[in-house]
Amino acid sequence: MTRATAVRAVLAVAVLLASVFITLTMSPRLGLDLQGGTRIVLQARDTATVEADRETTDRTLEVLRQRIDSLGVSEPTLTRSGEDRIIVELPDVQDPRQAAEVIGRTAQLTFHAVEGEGTDQPEEKTPAPESTTDPESTTEPAPDSDSDTDPDPDPDSDRLTLPDEQGRLLALGEPRLSGAGVEDATAAFDAQGGAGWTVSLEFRKGAGQDWKKLTGEAACHPAGDDRRRVAIVLDEKVISSPQVDPSVGCRAGLPSGATQITGSFSADEARDLALLIKGGALPVPVEIVEQRTVGPTLGAAAIDASAQAALIGAAATALFITVVYRLFGALAAVALGAYGVISYAALVALGVTLTLPGLAGFVLAIGMAVDANVLVFERAREECADRPTRSLRSALTTGFRKAWSAVADSNATTLIAAGLLFFLGSGPVKGFGVTLAIGVVASMFSALVIARALTEIAANSRFVSDYRGVNGIARPGAVRTWLVRKDPKLFRTSARWLVVSAALVVVAVAGIVVRGVDLGVEFTGGRLVEYSTSRPVDVETARDSIAAAGFGDAEVTTAGDGDLSVRTGKLDNDGEHALRAALTEEGGETTKVRDELIGPSLGDELRRNALIALGVAVAVQLAYLAVRFRWTFAVASVVAMVHDVILVVGAFAWLGRPVDGIFLAALLTVIGYSVNDSVVVFDRVRELWGANRRTPLDTIARRAVLQTVPRTVNTGMGALFILAALAVLGGDSLADFALALLIGIVVGTWSSVFTAVPGALALERSAKAPPPPAPGKGKGTPRGKARAARRDPLDNGARV
Repeated sequence: MTRATAVRAVLAVAVLLASVFITLTMSPRLGLDLQGGTRIVLQARDTATVEADRETTDRTLEVLRQRIDSLGVSEPTLTRSGEDRIIVELPDVQDPRQAAEVIGRTAQLTFHAVEGEGTDQPEEKTPAPESTTDPESTTEPAPDSDSDTDPDPDPDSDRLTLPDEQGRLLALGEPRLSGAGVEDATAAFDAQGGAGWTVSLEFRKGAGQDWKKLTGEAACHPAGDDRRRVAIVLDEKVISSPQVDPSVGCRAGLPSGATQITGSFSADEARDLALLIKGGALPVPVEIVEQRTVGPTLGAAAIDASAQAALIGAAATALFITVVYRLFGALAAVALGAYGVISYAALVALGVTLTLPGLAGFVLAIGMAVDANVLVFERAREECADRPTRSLRSALTTGFRKAWSAVADSNATTLIAAGLLFFLGSGPVKGFGVTLAIGVVASMFSALVIARALTEIAANSRFVSDYRGVNGIARPGAVRTWLVRKDPKLFRTSARWLVVSAALVVVAVAGIVVRGVDLGVEFTGGRLVEYSTSRPVDVETARDSIAAAGFGDAEVTTAGDGDLSVRTGKLDNDGEHALRAALTEEGGETTKVRDELIGPSLGDELRRNALIALGVAVAVQLAYLAVRFRWTFAVASVVAMVHDVILVVGAFAWLGRPVDGIFLAALLTVIGYSVNDSVVVFDRVRELWGANRRTPLDTIARRAVLQTVPRTVNTGMGALFILAALAVLGGDSLADFALALLIGIVVGTWSSVFTAVPGALALERSAKAPPPPAPGKGKGTPRGKARAARRDPLDNGARV
């Protein structure tokens, strides 16, 4: 065993032991779509005086945190997203009406002078008795009743006419102080003074002066006069209107720390008033732009289905590569198992929130993790075929060295797709980008460290070296042997393949035009709710019941195993409750499985961001390929990539499947996979062309394709096993994701050979650039160094 192999082996064991320890001692952090609960996205809005920037949004978040804490929700999570958005996650909350009601108190808290009794009083109300207290306090009647009287804003000014706590109309002046000036509001029992439960107010420095001035002006009016009162208004509702105590002199006012609101409060009434004053002090109003609710059974079913798909797909992939590559394939399967442990441990250790798309990405990455091993083994097979007498260890080492360029480029393009998913995706789709990126890094480690250490140790065994049918790389595979024997002239008339690809694009575009793209509620706005009923209900019966309840424009379809999916335009939480009640009459006990509400502005934004993500993906991949390859190869690869995107979207249009955020994640993954395949082919074209500069390019291209087809087929089979398991076992939540990737892998394999290569040949006919330099003879590379770079790692240079 060489020193390098020993280092790899020790590093692999250390990482595996750490990963096993993390796996056994730490639990994953599940997203709401897996554990069940409600996710609400709030958009902060500007007002006439306050801008919804980062600072005000952070203050709003803290106020909302106090409101959410009052609900008693277990471990709620509130985070700011961007400059002016707040994400609220409420685990195990299945009915978001109460949370939305508490969060939805979005108006600013304001303090007003009372200018007198309001006009147009609808009916006589019994006024509350006046209460008095000690100096240094204000007083108010006990808030023991409410009123349904609608506010009547004065159209000529900012003044309002609102009912007080007893229903008597008051004419209010313009706002003198906003809730942003409230430092604190606390409820306490004043046993010493005999005032009972009171609410103490503290204001920030500048707001304290405004409060003192407001109460000083009110104190100039006689006791018992409405104008001696100060109204505290929240959401155009008077929540308190205490009188300034008679002991307070005119223009003297109440300082911030000496303000108490007293009255015949109960403990709950005092705490509620303090919460409204403190928790209602939103610096800026907020609007619910997205609301998602997932039942716990859906998340548990998704986890079980993904685990089954991972086990079945991984077992099928391991069996496949073992059959193809014999002993070395079995060792790669062991490295594949190690990859699963390492990537899972990395997700847990980094605290990544595992979402449903992220879970699918984790499962998918298992199938794609064999790509590097397949590239290395195929290169080692070529080395053994070219020099049958060379040692197995030498062929394997050369295979790793020559495959490195293709491995690096192909994984770089996948990382680009993962980065775009993270930075341009939304919600759970970001989780897919994170797990995909972690999977790429972990697969590189498992292939280049673990699998290499295992195969190098095996290659040193005399038994493995002598029995060439055992190791799996000493003899060419069946696919390679068949291709060499047939030697098809693929690109004699390369234009015909471009015609076929163009015809496929026309069919796909026809589907988009004729059938249209069924944009999900995530891109159009609206509400999508999925229900499970205790008794079977057919779609027509459910549609009639929902229409009778006043929801005639609702679209009703089946979902899952007999569930019902209802999609509407604007529908609030009370409307959803009424809709569920209508279904209960027909189907018995009705359980909400999934609920998605997307505001129209957010739907427009997500749709725009999806197009931006696709455009950026094309531009970034083009730029990367142009740097790494010739511009002709880069353009041809991007054309093939666009071809794949159009075919996948067209297939979904013809099939009538929805296009949503998870589909976008699948589409960006298809982009990475398509470019990955093209990179492998063009990497081989560049190598062969540099070594045979006088050979016609179409001959070079044909040889490159024939040499890389085994890798493309074997890698694709690994991913297809996983995706087929996800499509069959994943249910509705993952079936469309798996279907999009299945279509994408098939068309991506086609386009990398029959679209990208013919396109590059067509572009090269008009290009004037010379062929690439021979391997090891780039600019600035001395001939001696080039010769040394090509030396066999086991060759010490001695000659006789």
